[in-house]
Amino acid sequence: MVKVGVTGGIGSGKTAFCDIFQNHGAYVLNADDLAKKMMVEDPAIKKELVETFGSDSYKEDGSLNREYLAEQAFKNERVEELNRIVHPRIPSTAEKVMQKAEREGYEVFVYEAALLLQNLRPEHLDYVILLLADEDKRIQRVQERDSVNKELVVDRMQQQQNFEELTHLADIVIENNGTLEELEEKAERVYYDILTG
Repeated sequence: MVKVGVTGGIGSGKTAFCDIFQNHGAYVLNADDLAKKMMVEDPAIKKELVETFGSDSYKEDGSLNREYLAEQAFKNERVEELNRIVHPRIPSTAEKVMQKAEREGYEVFVYEAALLLQNLRPEHLDYVILLLADEDKRIQRVQERDSVNKELVVDRMQQQQNFEELTHLADIVIENNGTLEELEEKAERVYYDILTG
């Protein structure tokens, strides 16, 4: 099974790229989705979130209060605190999912994560794919997707790494300033190169 990491800044098209891989038969694990799942299901994470951010971190039905946590993290500049609670626990859980995908016979496993290259390049991946897009394009995409104002998007972008400076850690760099059809063509080409490589 070929193990692929996909990363890029907010609005760069990571998820759209991964969706194309998934349509071609890859198993895709999204780090954000995994983190949200763990924040609800892992008792140790729940306890720490409540201690750090207060009981409003969860709604009365036990579901995650995403709006509250996002506000706490982004508006109050506490993203690091939130990441410290959740992210160290992600790799071992992701590894289990990867092993399960391999047992189930998937040929390609994709791990999509904005923080993939935060601590240099992960050892266990065969390929790292980095998506880049112009700032204006990224802002426009996120505004359309999330119905948020430009300032909020810019604020989130500023809290991420400068992905332009991480190209040396990637095996494949995809410029995604065009249409979805153009991205599909690029993704398909990469997918088959990886499979036959």
